[in-house]
Amino acid sequence: MFQRETIDLPEDRGCLRWVLGVPLGLIHLLNALIVFAAVAVGPQGPWDDRGYTRIAAACFMSICLSVLGGLITLIPSVRRAMGVWWLAPPLLLGVVAYVRGATLG
Repeated sequence: MFQRETIDLPEDRGCLRWVLGVPLGLIHLLNALIVFAAVAVGPQGPWDDRGYTRIAAACFMSICLSVLGGLITLIPSVRRAMGVWWLAPPLLLGVVAYVRGATLG
């Protein structure tokens, strides 16, 4: 008699993916830029305390953005609409930032 409409209609997924994907993509892009800066730029020497502090801060910010992106992706409605592969960028970037921070010396 009554047809039940669901949120998971195929025609609704395209818009939902854009609405969820753009903010996640911006978070991952910002995170990738911070990781690139932390890996590409090194301290000028063992005496460069400010350089070590800046790299450590970049690694910390990247790990925070990785946790934020991962937590957003783990929300069941986001995971269902976007897919599990969206967990790969925050995991990969977080590991790279952690390794860079740990091996900073």
